Amino acid sequence: MNHFNQWIKNALLGKTRLVIPIMTHPGIELCGKTVKEAVTNGTIHAEAICKLNETYPASASTAIMDLTVEAEAFGAEIDFPEDDVPNVVRPLVSNAEAVRNLSVPSLDSGRIREYLKADRLVAETITDKPVFAGCIGPFSLAARLYGMSEIMIAMFMEPDTVHLLLNKCTEFMMEYCRAIKETGVDGVIMADPVAGLISNEDCDNYSSPYIRCIAEEIQDDNFLLVLHNCGNGGHCTEAMIHSGAGALHFGNKIDMLKALEDSPNDMLIMGNLDPVGLFQQASTDKMYEATLHLLKKTAAYPNFVLSSGCDVPPHIPTTNIEAFYRALKDYSN
Repeated sequence: MNHFNQWIKNALLGKTRLVIPIMTHPGIELCGKTVKEAVTNGTIHAEAICKLNETYPASASTAIMDLTVEAEAFGAEIDFPEDDVPNVVRPLVSNAEAVRNLSVPSLDSGRIREYLKADRLVAETITDKPVFAGCIGPFSLAARLYGMSEIMIAMFMEPDTVHLLLNKCTEFMMEYCRAIKETGVDGVIMADPVAGLISNEDCDNYSSPYIRCIAEEIQDDNFLLVLHNCGNGGHCTEAMIHSGAGALHFGNKIDMLKALEDSPNDMLIMGNLDPVGLFQQASTDKMYEATLHLLKKTAAYPNFVLSSGCDVPPHIPTTNIEAFYRALKDYSN
């Protein structure tokens, strides 16, 4: 996209209230496709993003937040429900020897090329606003490969093993993010929700330094790394800032006003309407009221970007999406 820097500058100057919900699944449904088709076929994935862009007035387009793509590339077994998000069936490694023997995969592994295809097709089609790809953060990837409970124990019992695994995950994510950038998209939303389950100190040790390595390599005036951590309830915002990401995206567990107070005022801060409790389950009136309340609450912060707290699930009512945008329109008027 041309003038990407101006887009950010206008937002920070308060000239416009940006709205970037992470909301690809409604686009899949508008195309009459299933989740399984979209996460396994880059063309269908791209069509869903583009269809959503045609239908709703978001300030940027985003890809599906699929946290299994990179784990599959390493060799993890993935379950693909027909109409729900994929999931990792079981951990791939369980001890130091297995981690030492784990190979860093090529970008030809699993579905990586399909996701890169989707990124490229959307970047070629949507040229009047930023396009953000998606990927997982190194610590959350390591947890997918090692097991959630297992990696928490290993952090205290075998920290060297965890760091070795993180180095391999980061090496792969570095190459993947370079390839994402080459597709022509304007940035990537890196999801590291597992980092929200550990302390700020541990997050500064096991998550932020590895993200910072990637951010320093790929981030520039024309490419933004957005760090998403929906596990953060407010305790590790400092570590998120230390990651070097150019923008932060928060989940619905956090007080959005507190997140804004704790973050630099020259950084885009995104969030955080509940994707399930509001977008999927709430009445239209409640969706509208919650959106308007969040906008009014954050009115003093021009760097605030209205968003969902995470990727919205499949089959959310279209009336709630319309209520979300109607609240933004009424607030802006």
